[in-house]
Amino acid sequence: MTVTRAEYCVLACAEAWRGDGEVLAAPMGLVPRLGARLARLTFAPDLLLTDGEALLVGADDQTVEGWLPYRRHLALVMGGRRHVMMGASQLDPHGNQNISCIGDWKQPRRQLLGVRGAPVNTLNNPTSYWVPRHSPRVFVERVDMVCGVGYDRAAAAGPSATRFHRIPRVVTDLAVLDFDTPDRTLRVRSLHPGVSAERVREATGFPLAIADGVPATREPTAEELRLIREVLDPAGLREREVRP
Repeated sequence: MTVTRAEYCVLACAEAWRGDGEVLAAPMGLVPRLGARLARLTFAPDLLLTDGEALLVGADDQTVEGWLPYRRHLALVMGGRRHVMMGASQLDPHGNQNISCIGDWKQPRRQLLGVRGAPVNTLNNPTSYWVPRHSPRVFVERVDMVCGVGYDRAAAAGPSATRFHRIPRVVTDLAVLDFDTPDRTLRVRSLHPGVSAERVREATGFPLAIADGVPATREPTAEELRLIREVLDPAGLREREVRP
């Protein structure tokens, strides 16, 4: 059965939550949302898919089992018990993220979303990133404005900033990346099938670590494909977000 690039991306996003246990999952965007829901239906049943006040329902019959008030949600958010996956307009080698503006922040060439909750997310709970268009415009040597905090800035700020700071994954339409290097800089963890290391290097605006023999992103199982295609996204909206 042919697996599309979009489906590899959904699976790669799901894998970001593997091993997290009972945490809040806060996926932002279609493909991360599909990934989080796929993870909960398969290998991460303890994920709580909410980012606010919520009724807690059973995974099978949707019976209401409890209530998460907003005050409790905020306590969890500030204590490392949430894993966010958000977007990035720019991302540098250390994981500093920009979603606010392009150009000098005093007089930017383009206004984007604004800083929003990125600093709090990155300092108070693990934060991964989803980039649907891997390009040198996104992966830059230095971001124009720091919104999400990277490993270098968190380390410079000290223990209060590093206590919950972690960037588990960066998933793009070409590859899965992480920061599991001695200097906590970006490296390629896996390449999506059909994507070469050279293509990823050309699409990155700084030297990128890609080991010889880097593995391919894992294949989805037949059940995972069924869930993606028949349960989570029967309309195929994922294919609009990821180019072949």
